[in-house]
Amino acid sequence: MSRTPDTWIIAAQCPSRLGTVDVLTRFLKEQRCYITELSSFDDRLGERFFIRAEFRPETDFDGEAFRQAFDPRAAEFAMDFELTAPGTRPRTVIMVSKADHCLNDLLYRYRIGQLPIDIRAVVSNHPDLEPLAAWHDLPYHHFPITPETKAQQEAHIRQVIEETGAELVILARYMQVLSPEMCTLLSGRAINIHHSLLPGFKGAKPYHQAYEKGVKLVGATAHYINNDLDEGPIITQGVEAVDHTHYPEDLVAKGRDVECLTLAKAIGYHIERRVFLYANRTVVFA
Repeated sequence: MSRTPDTWIIAAQCPSRLGTVDVLTRFLKEQRCYITELSSFDDRLGERFFIRAEFRPETDFDGEAFRQAFDPRAAEFAMDFELTAPGTRPRTVIMVSKADHCLNDLLYRYRIGQLPIDIRAVVSNHPDLEPLAAWHDLPYHHFPITPETKAQQEAHIRQVIEETGAELVILARYMQVLSPEMCTLLSGRAINIHHSLLPGFKGAKPYHQAYEKGVKLVGATAHYINNDLDEGPIITQGVEAVDHTHYPEDLVAKGRDVECLTLAKAIGYHIERRVFLYANRTVVFA
């Protein structure tokens, strides 16, 4: 990510009306804050305005005082805003099953400092990836699941999320359908990754089905979860061209690579407050 270590972020949305850019940029100027990056979008169909600014204070800066001073101006525009301090690393829980490629990629990015999150735990319905978590010195919670124990298993997961204070949950190829209650609990703070193939293939071995159909593209979609399986608000998507020389194992390998990159991008956008949720859609200042 291109963000510099000393910048703050303010992200806001409100109904579309005259002066929405001015109210924020004028206030930043008055507060002696230099804008290093500015993005905005007006949704003319939804009559909704979105704005994000990165800024560097040129004087002593108090985040709470800034919020309190901006509150009345934001209220005039019915503007919801969020202020993010430099160095913010959201407390994170990662959920996995048996596939290790996304987890391994995230832990590597985490270890080298490329992904600024604070991983508090790894949760899985299988024991297979515990050595990988242990190598990174991370707690690993194995909660097996059957149709009869689903409610109890999810209660254990909720306990881990609550005890760690997780602000972000990453489903890094967690191959279980979450209950409506869990989806509601994690709304807006849980990111999932899955393959994207056209035509769509469901069930076992989707890449093998894709090979039989002679697909020319493989891809991945990262999205927030909701109660519609794999149909939550999309954050980002990735795609890779393939052709007749790619056998099923080649499609699987390419799919893994795209999934890793797409998931990492989505997490980065989320952390940097580049994603705005509105209805069942997103506005993403990538």
